[in-house]
Amino acid sequence: MKAAEIGRRYLDFFAGREHAVVPSASLLYNDPTLLFVNAGMVPFKPFFTGEEPAPWKRAVSNQKCVRTLDIEEVGKTTRHGTFFQMLGNFSFGDYFKKEAIQYAWELVTTEQHNGGFGFDPEKVWVTVLGPGFHPDYPEGDKEAIEYWLQAGIPREHIQGRSLKDNYWNMGVPGPGGPCSEIYIDRGAEFGKDGGPEADEDRFLEIWNLVFQQEDLSAVRAKDDFDIARQLPTQNIDTGAGLERISYLLQGKKNMYEIDEVFPVIELAAKMAGKAYGKDPEDDVRLRVVGDHVRSSLMLMTDGVTPGNEARGYVLRRLLRRSVRSMRLLGVTDPVLPELLTVSKGLMEVSYPDVADQWDRVLPVATNEEQAFRRTLTQGTQLFDLAVADVKGSGSPKLGGDKAFQLHDTFGFPIDLTLEMASEAGLDVDIEGFRSLMDEQRNRAKADAKAKKGGTVSHEAYRALREQGETPFLGYTELSLPTTLRGIIADGQVSDRAQAGQTVELVLAETPFYAESGGQDSDAGTIVVDGVSLDVLDVQRPVPGLVVHKVQVPEGVDFGAGSEAKAIVDAQYRLGACQAHTATHVLGAALRELVGPTATQAGSYNKPGYLRFDYSSQQSMGEAMRLEIEERCQQALRENLEFRASELPLAEARARGAQAMFGEKYPEIVRMVELGDGSWSRELCGGTHVASTAQIGMIDILSEQSIGSGARRFEALVSTDAFKHLAGERALVNGLTDILKTRPEQLTERVEKLVADLKAAEKQIADLKAKQLMAGIGDILATAHDVNGYTVLTEQVPGVGGNELRNLATELRGRLGDIASVVALIGGTDEKPVLIVATGQAARDKGAKAGALVRVAAEKLGGKGGGKDDMAQGGGPNGAAAPEALAALEAALQG
Repeated sequence: MKAAEIGRRYLDFFAGREHAVVPSASLLYNDPTLLFVNAGMVPFKPFFTGEEPAPWKRAVSNQKCVRTLDIEEVGKTTRHGTFFQMLGNFSFGDYFKKEAIQYAWELVTTEQHNGGFGFDPEKVWVTVLGPGFHPDYPEGDKEAIEYWLQAGIPREHIQGRSLKDNYWNMGVPGPGGPCSEIYIDRGAEFGKDGGPEADEDRFLEIWNLVFQQEDLSAVRAKDDFDIARQLPTQNIDTGAGLERISYLLQGKKNMYEIDEVFPVIELAAKMAGKAYGKDPEDDVRLRVVGDHVRSSLMLMTDGVTPGNEARGYVLRRLLRRSVRSMRLLGVTDPVLPELLTVSKGLMEVSYPDVADQWDRVLPVATNEEQAFRRTLTQGTQLFDLAVADVKGSGSPKLGGDKAFQLHDTFGFPIDLTLEMASEAGLDVDIEGFRSLMDEQRNRAKADAKAKKGGTVSHEAYRALREQGETPFLGYTELSLPTTLRGIIADGQVSDRAQAGQTVELVLAETPFYAESGGQDSDAGTIVVDGVSLDVLDVQRPVPGLVVHKVQVPEGVDFGAGSEAKAIVDAQYRLGACQAHTATHVLGAALRELVGPTATQAGSYNKPGYLRFDYSSQQSMGEAMRLEIEERCQQALRENLEFRASELPLAEARARGAQAMFGEKYPEIVRMVELGDGSWSRELCGGTHVASTAQIGMIDILSEQSIGSGARRFEALVSTDAFKHLAGERALVNGLTDILKTRPEQLTERVEKLVADLKAAEKQIADLKAKQLMAGIGDILATAHDVNGYTVLTEQVPGVGGNELRNLATELRGRLGDIASVVALIGGTDEKPVLIVATGQAARDKGAKAGALVRVAAEKLGGKGGGKDDMAQGGGPNGAAAPEALAALEAALQG
């Protein structure tokens, strides 16, 4: 049974039992605690925590997930993969343990021709929470045992296990509960008998049923927590691994051999001239390729582009590990286009958007591979220098710090470093490397833990949200009477706001737009008890709740329940509307002229200014930028009418409405259109002008790269655009007056001035070079012996790097075949330049320019490097030049 069929069968089973089929959320789900969706329940978390009311009583999904904490273990075991699909059925206060267990048993054991998975009931084992592991469960989860027995499983196939195995929580205060896991006995060839307690390779977990019934007040560890109370509703959250079920039903030994992965492995093996299953080391590399290519494809489909931070860094690492693994298999030609094409054909069956986004995805991957191939070339050069230094010092081992620098700074893989070091006859301090890697991981985990702990404590917001949501009336109203429903001070719900405090106010309804969708929050005032409070910020910390940050003046206090009046600054709102609608205009012009692959990757707008990020691998020429700007102005001249409507999400998508990657949308969405929708049709909750003519003007300031595969427009809008253009006109007028020329001749005039300046600078440099060469005799006369070396050390103030290198080369040549060392310091006191040149005879005696320049540059407060015959360095302390030259001579003595 193919993986896609297993997923479809799961959804159909629960759809037939009154579950709403919920499409997979994007991997870029907007949860601030996660890089990617890493579990099937993530999109449902707000419903389980009570932040939002669940729109269904029952739901079922096949959720895309990515986990990368154990990326180094991928391919080495059958348990680690980065991309996987989590099947899950969910109940929000509807059915509970009995039904969840019955459904699972039925689907797992029903014959395939009757719609089930067809596992032999005699090979099914389950685990439940055992007795004695928590004071609230002295006898364990007796209920779950009873329901499993009723379902038909033998008592000897039910095992009690610890909290670590059979209690689920999120790792932070919130919902939790015991769980029950389903295992399949794979047979004696995979390990010893005795159930999951005896061997989890033979007995493979396929499904976890979580019985959410408790509210945890503290979570110190997976098996160390406090239960505050029972939840108001009992919920079901389950997760079944599609890949695990697939390789069991397909008769394979691991997840890499299933139908959605193995064809990529087969192609990789063919490209490398290898046979999968023949060599364990080769098999690990082939499995890395199979896993990482699929994971990269799915991440890029959901809008991730390679980069040096966060999500982009994870994708870059996956792509580069794939290329690296193919290189270690002996393939040095480009590989990603062919491998990704095969994976696309496999995954588009379940995820049609893989095909829809392909024209954007393939160039991203191709460019990243090309960049990495250049990195490998650069890394090889750096590696060679490191090897030369090690051999020069007589050490047989490359330091762990060098290996870590190559890996962390230049992206040079450690296993490639190990392979090349072996070829050079060197070992690598792998323990030192691993220690530095562990330090880096620990820092990352500490940062993630701090971030997680800092973003989930929303008790005050949740408490006020439970009293009802804050209706936003600002589409039609800018001023309205209301009631102060709640106050949050110092992170706690408070009855009163005290003088001098910065507090957050919750109103019964609000005209203020809360920052979201790239649009900045509104400005204005809230009048309470006759006192006018400036609104500093407006946010939506949990869905449905709007909070207004204000500073309470001295001598003023007020309490919750007071009558209030909310007044939005009308001019500020108009400016925000102009910028926001201009963002839509720019995005539409970009898609029209560049193509549908130029998808929006983010935006920010406020009165007078907009920023628009989009995905692209190519730089944009000035001609195209001007054409896009002209297309925007055309939309303004056409005075396109703005229209907004609310409709089901599926209908909006069917009508071609643009949506942001990773954005969470409700079932009913707000769709905004410019004109009849032919110019722009997008999902958007922001505020807009009534027609495009009200924008006035769009002045694109710049278009530039902000990372691999990502670019950014910045533009001014309305009067800010006019002021900027007026300033530029004044600048042009001033230059034409100074240069005594006409505006249309200004460029030509400035180009001539620049050319004349360069010619004059070259003349000066030539004269300076002649002066230097004329003084060579005086410098040669200072040559002296240092430990058998003929040494020239000289300060040459004001001489730049190129002239200094030429002078050092000339002096070394004049000294002839003797063991010569030339050290010159030029530049300025603020930025000295150091050049060291050595003759062949000096190098034969052990004097290496690269090593000497580092010694001297350290005295200048900087660094240096280069080859054995010529090296360059510098630093910020030119006054220490005498000490630097003395240190170099001391090194020759040593």
